[in-house]
Order: sequence, then structure tokens, then C-alpha cells
Amino acid sequence: RKNIHTITMPGFGTSVKTKGLADELIDRLGTTYKVVDITAACTQHLKDIGHALDVYDITYENVQARERTQILFDYANMVNGLVIGTGDLSELALGWCTYNGDHNYAVNVGVPKTLVKYLVDAYADIYAEDNGTRSTRGILKEIVDLPISPELLPTDKNDEMAQKTEESIGKYDLHDFFLYHYLRNGFGKEKILALAK
Repeated sequence: RKNIHTITMPGFGTSVKTKGLADELIDRLGTTYKVVDITAACTQHLKDIGHALDVYDITYENVQARERTQILFDYANMVNGLVIGTGDLSELALGWCTYNGDHNYAVNVGVPKTLVKYLVDAYADIYAEDNGTRSTRGILKEIVDLPISPELLPTDKNDEMAQKTEESIGKYDLHDFFLYHYLRNGFGKEKILALAK
């Protein structure tokens, strides 16, 4: 597992909770771990292009996604590795990914978001190691229960994630239902609508 290089890249919207869960999981898995805080680099880039630091628009979000991708690819070059991305079918189909960001290296491009969560949950139930005072299973279950978020917008005053994807684009279970029947079954919009009702 030391040949798996795990990198966390906290930025403007990374909550203490999600960063802590990532730290715990990586420690349990025993992978090589690196933290690269992207806040200073993204702040400088926004200043360089003349973007206000308190305008939380698509530029503000995408600066972080692209900075993370640059780090991943450059680090992979350094260690002669391959980048394994986190994007999935649902994000790609909805355009909820950043061009020249997470959109570029999505190995899960055929897996819908709801299935990703299900697979992590199933792994926790079946295979996750239980060692120490806090189990890998418990950490994974807590991660699965979190709202889906890229955490690109600043946290609220209680350090809770302010950005929840489904509040912006709708429920993934509906998106994935539509994608499944369109892509897998080839159904037309009328039939899919009737099934949805």
C-alpha cells in the first residue's frame, strides 16, 4: 500500500470533519500520505487574474479544481505514477465536473454516483478491517453518510460544509434513475417520465 500515494489538498471549503475523516482513513489504509494545502496558491492565482477573493462564482470554484489536478499530475510525474480520479458517470453526464480539472482522469466514468456510495458502503460491511479503537468500517460509514460536496465554497461559521451538490443540481437518485433507463435500457423520455411518476 506504500506504492499508493494518497494526497489531500485542503482549500477554501475543506471542513475539519472531512479532512479529519480523510486523515483517519489514510492512516488506517497505510498508504503513502501527503498534504498539499492549495489555499495560498489559489489565492495568489485569483489575485493574479484580478478576481475578488470574496466572489464565490464558478471561477472561484474551478481555480481550486484545476490547482488540485496540476498537483496530482505533477506529483505523479515525480513518483512515476498514474493519477486515479474521483469523477463518475453522474458528474460527467450532468457536466458537474471541471474541464482540465477532475473531468480529465475519471476512471469511474461508467459508475453512477449512487452506485459509488453503495460500493463504499458495501465494502465497509464486507471487507473493511476492524482494528484499533476506531474501525475502518466506522470511518467509511461516516463518509458515506456525508452530504455530497466538492467543498469549494467556504465553510459556515460552525465549520460545516456550506456547499451541498444536491441542493444545486437535484437528487442523484433521480439523475441516476434517468441515466440508467436512458443509457442502459435505451428508453425514450416519455417512458422514463412514466416510470418516474
